[in-house]
Amino acid sequence: MIVHAEEVMGTVVSFHVEPGECPAVEAHTALEAACTRLHELDDIFSTWKPGSALNRFRAGILRLPQAPPEMALVLELCDEARALSQGWFDPWAMPGGFDPTGLVKGWATEQALGILELACVESAMVNGGGDIALFGLPKNAAAWRIGIRHPWRPDALACVLKADRAVATSGCYERGPHLINPKNGRMLFRTASATVVGSSLPLCDALATALVAAEDAGPELVRSLDGYEAYVIGVGGEEDATEGIVFATEGVR
Repeated sequence: MIVHAEEVMGTVVSFHVEPGECPAVEAHTALEAACTRLHELDDIFSTWKPGSALNRFRAGILRLPQAPPEMALVLELCDEARALSQGWFDPWAMPGGFDPTGLVKGWATEQALGILELACVESAMVNGGGDIALFGLPKNAAAWRIGIRHPWRPDALACVLKADRAVATSGCYERGPHLINPKNGRMLFRTASATVVGSSLPLCDALATALVAAEDAGPELVRSLDGYEAYVIGVGGEEDATEGIVFATEGVR
């Protein structure tokens, strides 16, 4: 197992790579390429770097035809996520202009996993600050087991979920109020933590953000979508899970 951590996109991205029969030098080369790609995407989509393509696009200095091609891809994904979430995820409704932060970290993490997947490694997990992309199976295990942090007990897990491709969790318990309800501008929510499991990490990322904003309507929103499941914790400790969520254990309390 190769374990690596990289500071990028304002967070720590961790890699767990099982090379299998892949030569070590090839596995490490793929890992380096994945990290390089994350830094490239951070340069494009950072909201903190004044010269990023995203900030120049938001300021009207950079037009879409002249922007890096990744910009159009992310815009298209954001539009899809806005429709799937019934408007509870809406990067066009954020202060300061278009802000895809609630989707682009998951998308970048999935891009990094794709580089590893094209290499000869047996399996891998890439965790971009709680946005987790997976392929293959962990060694000597039948499924990936993903621990979901308890929102107000940082030393404990709320539960452990089984997943095979993508898991994203959103909430305000680490960074404080930073999520915005796109429909009314509020930043305080009755949802403490929302986790979405599915096949596309950027859409899981966006839907997890949407579920926090949607509050009580969140679980029913996910139940209306094919291929996505959710686990939600309210600020009062109440929990709700859609029928397709698979718990690896009972919650660790």
